[in-house]
Amino acid sequence: MTDFTWSDLDERAVKMAKVLSADAVEKAGSGHPGSPISLAPIAYTLYQHYIKHDPNDPNWDGRDRFILSGGHASLTQYVQLYFSGYGLTLDDLKYFRGGADTRTPGHPEYRLTPGIEMTTGPLGQGLASAVGFAYGQRFERGLLDPEAPAGTSPFDHKVWVICGEGDVEEGVSSEASSLAGNQGLGNLTVIFDANHIQIEGDTKLTFSEDILKRYEAYGWYTDEVSFIQPDGSYKEDTAALAAALDRAEAVTDRPKFIKVDTLMAWPTPNKTNDESAHGSKLGTEAVAGLKKVLGYDPDVDFPVDEEALAHARKVADRGLEAHKQWDEKLAAWRQANPDKSRLYDRIKAGELPEGFDKAIDDLEAGWAAGDKAATRKASGQVLNAMAKVMPELWGGSADLGGSNKTDLDGAKSFGPRADATRTWPETSEYGRQLHFGVREFAMGAITNGILLGSHTRPFGGTFFQFSDYERPAVRLAALMQIPNLYVWSHDSVALGEDGPTHQPIEHLAVFRAMPDVEVVRPADEFETAEAYRAFFEKKNTLPTAMILTRQGVPALAETAEKAREGVRKGAYVLIDTEGEPDVIIMASGSEVQWAVEGAKTLAAKGIKARVVSMVSMEWFEEQDDEYKEAVLPASVRARVSIEAGIAMPWYKYLGEAGKPISIEQFGLQGDGAQNMIDLGITAEHVVEAAEASIEEARR
Repeated sequence: MTDFTWSDLDERAVKMAKVLSADAVEKAGSGHPGSPISLAPIAYTLYQHYIKHDPNDPNWDGRDRFILSGGHASLTQYVQLYFSGYGLTLDDLKYFRGGADTRTPGHPEYRLTPGIEMTTGPLGQGLASAVGFAYGQRFERGLLDPEAPAGTSPFDHKVWVICGEGDVEEGVSSEASSLAGNQGLGNLTVIFDANHIQIEGDTKLTFSEDILKRYEAYGWYTDEVSFIQPDGSYKEDTAALAAALDRAEAVTDRPKFIKVDTLMAWPTPNKTNDESAHGSKLGTEAVAGLKKVLGYDPDVDFPVDEEALAHARKVADRGLEAHKQWDEKLAAWRQANPDKSRLYDRIKAGELPEGFDKAIDDLEAGWAAGDKAATRKASGQVLNAMAKVMPELWGGSADLGGSNKTDLDGAKSFGPRADATRTWPETSEYGRQLHFGVREFAMGAITNGILLGSHTRPFGGTFFQFSDYERPAVRLAALMQIPNLYVWSHDSVALGEDGPTHQPIEHLAVFRAMPDVEVVRPADEFETAEAYRAFFEKKNTLPTAMILTRQGVPALAETAEKAREGVRKGAYVLIDTEGEPDVIIMASGSEVQWAVEGAKTLAAKGIKARVVSMVSMEWFEEQDDEYKEAVLPASVRARVSIEAGIAMPWYKYLGEAGKPISIEQFGLQGDGAQNMIDLGITAEHVVEAAEASIEEARR
């Protein structure tokens, strides 16, 4: 509950926000002016009265998190960051959508602008990831301060969202909102800007359901404020908005969804409530008209009401006081919880726990060359071994935990105690076993939010084929360069009888083509364990996909010996020859075994074949030229690649004489092992391709 007041200076600040937004888009020549103009009073009310934040320390752990889900309305947030004193200047607003060095791009970008919590723009993902922010806050509180009464812990904070029609039309927001209601996330408040306008005009053709009933059905608290008055007039009733926010603040057992009925671009003459104000500049005449209506000189660009700005900047003083109080609360907590305090410092610093290496070493000590196991099984064993020493590690699957092997032994499920089931009888709001249902996209967005909004380390699993549904969230993680961990099993046609709909073909190429995603495909148990070790030890970790088999693969004596050092380099010489090899055979994952077997057959024929395990092309490309040349010497032109997917990524290593063994069609219905044979993924084919490549290289 706030002591809400609204003065003439507040009114003047809102008017200035509208004019600055219009001028910024006009100067840029493109943008979305309508929403920032009509959202100005809502955003100002939040930043001045509700969001706990400290502009002097944008990364303060005690802050609330604000996500502008409709990132196209970025000026809504940029102007408030300017008003609040986050270091943005008037020149930054003038350089909106400017060159590569702008701090005010068309859509908010994580790490670029102080006060921006995540990259938004692809609609729906901001709202969906905000659910992850709320997940992360609750889990981290449970990890560090579970017994504190609600609202008293230094790890209590709130998550605020502004979204629009496009956000709630996108399916990912529905997926995530359903989960948020199921979880009873009382730390999440969404303000829905209902202006009924999109690029193609009035939304009545595409969006006619009762959104409040929809969210009520999800289990959310709902409320509505209308700036459109019963007599048809328009009043930006911030007092009514504040009253609705206060009512929502009193609800702690459910997420909150507040619909605010607005008119886009109000009060711009001839542009209010018109789709032309959504995605294009207003034009000189309309901007001048807006300025006249709001009491500004139409001939002055980017006017600043210094008195109103100074008034708005006082929020920084309130932020400093809130930060001071939080520091005192944190100090008291530290004194009472020395062990938890050390855990907090470690996870905040991103450091691994004592015993991390030993947990993996002990697991590997129980394996032996010649064992046969699916890499998904090895992955599950590694996750559980790490979980014993990493309390910050948590995760789950999109309804495939038993298949992905993402279940954590003995872990309680994350969720209300009342939601315990026969299969999952142990449930806690602080549980570490996540259940996403069949919602791959939401899983990706939520785990993004967990990473951004907490110091914990999530993972999410599904079949590799269904990464198609998760891909937009993976791309956003890559844009933000955050270390999300994807556990994707059933990685090839060898999964068998589920058939072509479930068999990945182009997927390795798709994710290798995506910038700043690291694709890791281990060959056996030892490479799987070392892949996880390398992922968590890397300092510049990017979103990383562990690509895992359903079928058993043999543990190789060579990986047992070499994987510890080799895997972290991305590719390494698994089997070598005396002197320069005649041919290099490259493989990843389950196909490494066929490369090894093919090399032995070639050796019996007097052909010297080097086998290179290509665990991760991205990690290999990080190595220096000397190492890459040592593994793949340019002098050896005869090369073969074998991988159960399309060959596209391999051509840069094959050269003009190389021969790929690949699958260039959709999969087959049938036994997985037979599928591999029928599609040519065999040791015999390796031998044929090697001989053909040697012949080609001699020409």
